[in-house]
Amino acid sequence: MRFRHPDGSTVHLAYCTNVHPAETLDGVLAQLRDHCEPVRKRLGRDRLGIGLWLARDAAHALVTDPAALRGLRTELDRRGLEFVTLNGFPYEGFGAEEVKYRVYKPDWADPERLEHTTSLARLLAGLLPDDVADGTISTLPLAWRTAYDDTRADKARAALVTLAERLDALQELTGRSIRVGLEPEPGCVVETTHDAIAPLTAIAHDRIGVCVDTCHLATSFEDPHTALDALTAARVPVVKSQLSAALHAEHPADPAVREALAAFAEPRFLHQTRTTTPSGGLHGTDDLDEALADGGPLPDTAPWRAHFHVPLHAAPAAPLTSTLPVLKAALTRLVGGPHPLTRNLEVETYTWQALPPELRPRARAQLTDGIAAELTLARDLLTDLGLKELP
Repeated sequence: MRFRHPDGSTVHLAYCTNVHPAETLDGVLAQLRDHCEPVRKRLGRDRLGIGLWLARDAAHALVTDPAALRGLRTELDRRGLEFVTLNGFPYEGFGAEEVKYRVYKPDWADPERLEHTTSLARLLAGLLPDDVADGTISTLPLAWRTAYDDTRADKARAALVTLAERLDALQELTGRSIRVGLEPEPGCVVETTHDAIAPLTAIAHDRIGVCVDTCHLATSFEDPHTALDALTAARVPVVKSQLSAALHAEHPADPAVREALAAFAEPRFLHQTRTTTPSGGLHGTDDLDEALADGGPLPDTAPWRAHFHVPLHAAPAAPLTSTLPVLKAALTRLVGGPHPLTRNLEVETYTWQALPPELRPRARAQLTDGIAAELTLARDLLTDLGLKELP
């Protein structure tokens, strides 16, 4: 979905296909047919933007076979789909029964991460719509925090410098500008937008910036305006933003609240949980079940937020809610000013099948309806900010 910003630039809105995880190229093509095209039709649009996730094997198949790349481009055109952004965070296995910590491997100290991201950049440059010259990729925020020492930090920095040089060369070759954004996430080396400033200013290359995920922003209790103003002051570019909402519990000491939260503690994904300290710091656990355990380490005198991407249009039932207000505040700062801080927005609710059983879509059509409803909400937020939806 495309929107005209009041300054005349085009802002792109998509939804991320990691909600339909596929490891192979055949699986990706099935996604386009079974999910993405039906969402487009449900919205009544001739063209729909998607934020494509390509696992290692699918990306390798495309980058080594020009015919396969042409075939994907044909399928996108035939089904009225386009993409200007890729989700490069998960490497493989995102559809596994248990993802948890595996999603952070390989990290930026491992050569595989550089090579995979380079492949994604090459693919994106070849698959951008004919009238679009800029694309973006989101990636993990360096590494999970454990076992990350100075040696690995040096390797990660060198890899990102190499990536920036390759992206420069790619633009010289293709005329397409591809940028990559580290996506701050609780528990990682770069947990907050503040944590991103030092490593990115050390690299000091406008090809490498930040992907602001509004669920992660909220889980870490960051104020959107303060966070985005600090990035702007440090000249760290906001490459893209993922529009998502976290789980919020106002009174975690209440047994009814804890019971409601327990329904969201599930075995597939990691649900980092955070609360604020009286001094304004953060206290947290790596997963929701740790926070809920009897005698658990997380204080319950202040609100909790959990890294669980809840559907944008459907906040959980009381006594829980979502951090949709944080998303709205972030979006106001991102695209509500005289010029957008980013032109790539991506709805990223990948947890539909991890919701409590009674909230999960039971048929493909229900998932289609849910994704279409999320995109409709995001569209309405954008038009309320003065952006004009384009055909």
